[in-house]
Amino acid sequence: MEFQWFLEKFEAFVGVNPWTMIFAWLNLLILYLFLKKLAFNPLKNMIDSRQKEIDDMYSEAEEAQKSAEVLKAEYEEKISHATEESEEILKSAVRRAQLKEEEILRTADAEAARTLERAEEQIELEKKRALGEIKDEVSSMAIGIASAVIERDVDEDKHRELIDDFINNMGNEQ
Repeated sequence: MEFQWFLEKFEAFVGVNPWTMIFAWLNLLILYLFLKKLAFNPLKNMIDSRQKEIDDMYSEAEEAQKSAEVLKAEYEEKISHATEESEEILKSAVRRAQLKEEEILRTADAEAARTLERAEEQIELEKKRALGEIKDEVSSMAIGIASAVIERDVDEDKHRELIDDFINNMGNEQ
C-alpha cells in the first residue's frame, strides 16, 4: 500500500494538468518580459554600444592607415623630387664652374697676350731709343773725328744727315 500511495503521489506530481501548464506558461511569459525589460534590453544596448565602439576603432584605424599611406606616398614623391632637384643643382653648379673656368682661362690668356704685346712694344720702344742714342753718339763721334781730320768746320747738319743715312743703310742690312 505504501507503494500505491507513492505511485499516486508521483503520478499527480508528474502528471499533466492543463491549469498548471497554463500557469507555468504565463509564469514563463511574465518572467521573459520582466527579464527582457530589466536585463536583455540594457544588456543588448551595452553590447551594441560596445560593438559600435569597436567598429569605430576599426574604421579610425583604417582611415589612419590610408592617411599614413597617402603621407608615405607624398614623402616618397618629395624625396624623389628633392633627389632630382639636388642632381639638377649639382649639374648646374658644375656647368657654372666650367663656364667660370673657361672665362678665367680666356681672361688669363687675354691678359697674357696684352702683357706680351706691351712687353714687345716696350722692347721696340727701348730698341728705338737705344738706336737713337747710338746714332746721336756715333754722329757726335763721327763729327768730332771728321772735324779733326779735315781740321775745319764742317756743316754739322749736312754731316749728321750723311751719318744718319749711313746708319739707316747699315741697320737695313741686318
